[in-house]
Amino acid sequence: MTSRPDIETIDSREVYANRWIRVHEDRVRRRDGSEGIYGVVEKPEFVVVAALADGCLEMVQQYRYPISRRTWELPMGTAGPKGTDALTMAAMELREETGLAADSIQSLGNIYPAPGTMNQLGHVILATGLRKVGPAREIEEQDMVCRSTTVAEVWQMVADGQIVESNTLAALAILKVKGHI
Repeated sequence: MTSRPDIETIDSREVYANRWIRVHEDRVRRRDGSEGIYGVVEKPEFVVVAALADGCLEMVQQYRYPISRRTWELPMGTAGPKGTDALTMAAMELREETGLAADSIQSLGNIYPAPGTMNQLGHVILATGLRKVGPAREIEEQDMVCRSTTVAEVWQMVADGQIVESNTLAALAILKVKGHI
């Protein structure tokens, strides 16, 4: 079927699919000839948007059903049809979740949230020159809260366990090492 540098896919079958995810199970052959299986979750590319103005980041809080709690996060999502570029997607997610538009949107890097089980690629985006334009939330986001939070408060929220979402934590690390916060 397909060849990868270290593992050959012998067979693949779809186990589950909906509009957000697809799960398939692959039979594989390793370099040493032994066989095994991999369960792979496929999800579309996404963006994490760090909207930064005057030493503050825009944070959103929403209920996350799988973990039964509300979490504080940077705005993120998979806005637009398949094939939408990351910068366009970021502008759409920023508007949708925060009601803001940005004069400047730039890519800071990429992340893979769970490469052991999922092929999803994330783009970390910096948005600056912010202005209010009004939110356009999806029905799943109707309970979302948005607030401007100082960088010091954000780090305290990380320390206190209020920010636990891995994509946000990874984006904050990228922002920090690149000198933006």
